[in-house]
Amino acid sequence: TKVFAQELIKQAERDERIVAVTAAMDSGTGLDLFAKRFPERMFDVGIAEQHAVTFAAGLAADGMKPFCAIYSTFLQRGYDQVVHDVAIQKLPVRFAMDRAGLVGADGATHAGSFDVGFMGALPGMVLMAAADEAELAHMIATATALDDRPSAFRYPRGEGTGVIIPDFADPLEIGKGRIVREGTAVAILSFGTRLGESLKAADALAARGLSATVADARFAKPLDIDLILRLAREHEALITVEEGAMGGFGAFVLQALAEHGGLDRGLKVRTLTLPDIFQDQDKPEAMYALAGLDADGIVRTALAALGVDNASAAGRRA
Repeated sequence: TKVFAQELIKQAERDERIVAVTAAMDSGTGLDLFAKRFPERMFDVGIAEQHAVTFAAGLAADGMKPFCAIYSTFLQRGYDQVVHDVAIQKLPVRFAMDRAGLVGADGATHAGSFDVGFMGALPGMVLMAAADEAELAHMIATATALDDRPSAFRYPRGEGTGVIIPDFADPLEIGKGRIVREGTAVAILSFGTRLGESLKAADALAARGLSATVADARFAKPLDIDLILRLAREHEALITVEEGAMGGFGAFVLQALAEHGGLDRGLKVRTLTLPDIFQDQDKPEAMYALAGLDADGIVRTALAALGVDNASAAGRRA
């Protein structure tokens, strides 16, 4: 949250058209910091998410660059306006979706579980998820530069990973992911901050004699089709990992594989999502373990997809 505010301030210092809008979440989204730096360019509309979205659309229509910062779970309240006032009009409103994924003690009412599905369903929407602080900085720069359609980026509550953030981040190429680690047996395609757990899972698989590729999708829309098809072509199994409900990133990947023949050669695909329940509050790490979205859960899924148990994996390594 603090990284978002700091990076938005950097962008706003260079572009006077950038304004920020929120709905009674100024401190929760970090925009209280933005307001101190640019009080005349910060708008808190109160507990009125629908108005926040339409107001941001109006600003965009008049040539401003609005960043509409709303918790993922509360953006649901303004979805009608996202569809009709932003997406259909192809207006470049930038949605900063804080509290993406599970939020621990705040419970199910604040868990950002559904935004990938409902934002990714909209034609023309650019949808991103940051794996770490530096990636978030790049995504803010990407949204700033994107001036012909709406965009959204999601990031979780809590601490970052401690990576170095560039002094001034460059925009990303739209719809392009990245390979973080090369392997051969199984591909793990992460969307968002489960990238760290995916890398831990790759280490654990390597210890069992199984080589894993780890990729960071960056975009759920548009998808990096070339990357997905390469992973499908070069591996026996493909596992998608996301901090969201069923019907999100994994579903988009499956649709793309089906459309482009990626499933024709018997690729084993597994989609790791949040479980189809409203999870009780707990420490976030415990909640992700229950969801099977930690390193152990990813390893279990990979071994099952490959038809390998721990004993035979150890034998294959030997």
